[in-house]
Amino acid sequence: MVRRAYTKDDIRQKIADEKVEFLRLQFSDVFGNIKNVEVPVSQLEKVLANKLMFDGSSIEGFVRIEESDMYLYPDLDTFMIFPWATDEHGGKVARLIADIYTADREPFAGDPRNNLKRVLKQMEADGYTKFNLGTEPEFFLLKMDQNGKPTMNLNDKGGYFDLAPLDMGENTRREIVLEMEKMGFEVEAAHHEVAPGQHEVDFKYADALDAADNIQTFKMIVKTIARKHGLYATFLPKPISGINGNGMHVNMSLFTDDGNVFYDENGELQLSDTAYHFLGGILAHAANYTAITNPTVNSYKRLTPGYEAPVYIAWSGSNRSPMVRVPSSRGNSTRLELRSVDPTANPYLTFAAILGAGLDGIEHKLEPKHAVDRNIYLMDEAERRRAGITDLPDTLFEAVNKLEEDEVVMAALGKHMGRTFIDAKRLEYQAYRREVSQWEIDTYLEQY
Repeated sequence: MVRRAYTKDDIRQKIADEKVEFLRLQFSDVFGNIKNVEVPVSQLEKVLANKLMFDGSSIEGFVRIEESDMYLYPDLDTFMIFPWATDEHGGKVARLIADIYTADREPFAGDPRNNLKRVLKQMEADGYTKFNLGTEPEFFLLKMDQNGKPTMNLNDKGGYFDLAPLDMGENTRREIVLEMEKMGFEVEAAHHEVAPGQHEVDFKYADALDAADNIQTFKMIVKTIARKHGLYATFLPKPISGINGNGMHVNMSLFTDDGNVFYDENGELQLSDTAYHFLGGILAHAANYTAITNPTVNSYKRLTPGYEAPVYIAWSGSNRSPMVRVPSSRGNSTRLELRSVDPTANPYLTFAAILGAGLDGIEHKLEPKHAVDRNIYLMDEAERRRAGITDLPDTLFEAVNKLEEDEVVMAALGKHMGRTFIDAKRLEYQAYRREVSQWEIDTYLEQY
């Protein structure tokens, strides 16, 4: 997405010219859910002066009721007018993404966006100027019932790169792309994915903060346009058993003023020592940041063998079965692709955790184990053990326990955010454990 440098006067002029009547101040909670405070345009000056307050105790994982007053500081460069949103008088709706500040005007430690900024400052202190990220979020389009509720009926029976009539979501996907372009995204590709009813829209990489903002905006666009077409878009990792789930591959590269530090023309695979050390950090901490990159109980239904999702901690220059792949592009396009992430992940926390792990690898010169160029899914357990391949966590419970033990990843989340996330996810897993699934009834009831 093309990031514009807006001034306050630019925003005032755009609002007047486009007849904007409402402003949405958007932010994300600890779990990546998009929240917003909407105000009439008459409150514009209050917004621009960083004087708009809200009750932080109403947002899960933020603060206690006795310390609830919080400020919304809008990032002016995120100003955007929704092309689809007008009120009954024809007035338009615009948005600004905001950072959360305390009543004492300090950056709030429980704001994922503020936290990512903090980690990026640490990266800059290490001598790097930019952490570029390109993501590939997937989603399913489901039919809705007469009450506007999502069903589990897919909207088509298409497969990878299929066209209409098999791909019945083609018109919806096309409108998603058009709306994205109106809002400044540079869309590189859009296509049907492997599973029936599954789709992917790829947009251009950006630096870490913009990339996280873009993912949140993208999810909002997809859900909004799908509903216009009578469909429900879900980013749930595994909504339907027996078919592929939704992933969100993350392509990453690290820069200084001299260019991409992952590239070395004379290095093995034309990768630099820095790239290998960053990769070493990504692999060393993989099991421990999985709770962040795969944060729901349902995430671990996707991370099972047989459906293309990586479940083994390994890397390769070409093989797609390991967790990390090195795409073939070189020069400033040299990058690592982390394939385990799913789209329920909070992008701000995910990028902070990945960057923290990679920088730890550089600092301690961690070396990745040798590349695995065989299909890992065809290797038995003994072969994997001999190759030094370990597994990602099987459950959210296991992943959260590993997260708590990792000082590097916890530092990347910050004390407040890390503790809040762990406590909430343990409660979530306990609630899941108390439920009896239909599978258990179907399998065991008549047997016992």
